[in-house]
Amino acid sequence: MYNLAIYLYLLAVKFVGLFSKKVKLMRKGHKEVFDILRTQIDKDSQYLWFHAASLGEFEQGRPLMERIRKAHPHYKILLTFFSPSGYEVRKNYEGADIICYLPFDTPRNVRRFLDLARPSMAFFIKYEFWQNYMKGLQRRGIPTYSVSSIFRPNQVFFRWYGGQYYKVLTRITHFFVQNEESLRLLATRGVTNATVVGDTRFDRVLEINQAAKQLPLVERFKGDCNKVFVAGSSWQPDEELFIDYFNRHPEMKLIIAPHVVDENHLAWIEGRLNRPSMRYTHALGTSADLSRVDCLIIDCYGLLSSIYRYGEVSYVGGGFGVGIHNVLEAAVYGIPVLFGPNNQRFREARALLAEGGGFEIHDATDFAATMDRLFSDDAFLAQSGERAGRYVKDNAGAADAILKAIAF
Repeated sequence: MYNLAIYLYLLAVKFVGLFSKKVKLMRKGHKEVFDILRTQIDKDSQYLWFHAASLGEFEQGRPLMERIRKAHPHYKILLTFFSPSGYEVRKNYEGADIICYLPFDTPRNVRRFLDLARPSMAFFIKYEFWQNYMKGLQRRGIPTYSVSSIFRPNQVFFRWYGGQYYKVLTRITHFFVQNEESLRLLATRGVTNATVVGDTRFDRVLEINQAAKQLPLVERFKGDCNKVFVAGSSWQPDEELFIDYFNRHPEMKLIIAPHVVDENHLAWIEGRLNRPSMRYTHALGTSADLSRVDCLIIDCYGLLSSIYRYGEVSYVGGGFGVGIHNVLEAAVYGIPVLFGPNNQRFREARALLAEGGGFEIHDATDFAATMDRLFSDDAFLAQSGERAGRYVKDNAGAADAILKAIAF
């Protein structure tokens, strides 16, 4: 049944690839995998194989990859992705020796992949559980680790009909899970080779903090203003809240890094603003007088994790839609984090609320009350920011714990 589902999925991908540029990229990448392995694998070297579904999982695996590379430089790293959104962004990542797509989980692909790659160990990040790959690894005696994994009761492994699916869990050498609930759920299936180490994303955001880019243009924009509000990964419902508040408060400055960066959406933002604004790319490389600008619109990608450092208060978007984005990227700088109500599935957001470093916003009245207090009470602002930053620091260390637990 599982193999049939994989073959049907493969057929669907081929069909969709006729119309979708993204899927077409994936199909092209899949065709190239075995040639890449055949020509780039050094038969005299030992490889550690890391697999990430997409960009988010890559960021979770990155702290471990980089620690291994430093502590055990004799190993080479093979990094695979399933989705184009991960591969196309990180295909030139210098921390891995070979980067390619992971072929579909068919028995034939698994045999060819493992014959060519010959990994000494395999690391699957978070949710990745491919039955044929894990069966193949187990049969060859290759240690296989699940890193930064998290389990919930509604996953197929723990349902009454999940008998044939949970068997894949028995093929993992060891699970390094994020929380106690995951440990308990695994135990209900008789899986006890697991350790709670936390989430490697905390390690990653601390690394990003330490390597944050200096952005002279943003520094010029901030000037000596001590009421800068940074909104990251925002959507229109988020923007309606904070832009209206910003328009009424001339003492503050606003930096917006919207989730959607296209001309229509940028024009909508500019149309809602009643105060002077400028797009980042329009100011870049110019001597524009940013002292006359009250709102800086980040109309490009890759800067947000460094931009949060310039704010006194942050906002992470998505909480009025399918769910919030990464609150840790903001919290790591020791500033309060505001977000919308759809955050129940996001453990870090719930923890920030409990710690007093995060604030849940429901509507414009709620937003205004929270902002008024933060910007009028310096002690409360400092305390909230300190609690946000401490939460990140206190939960770091997962990558080091995994590194110590594995016998290289």
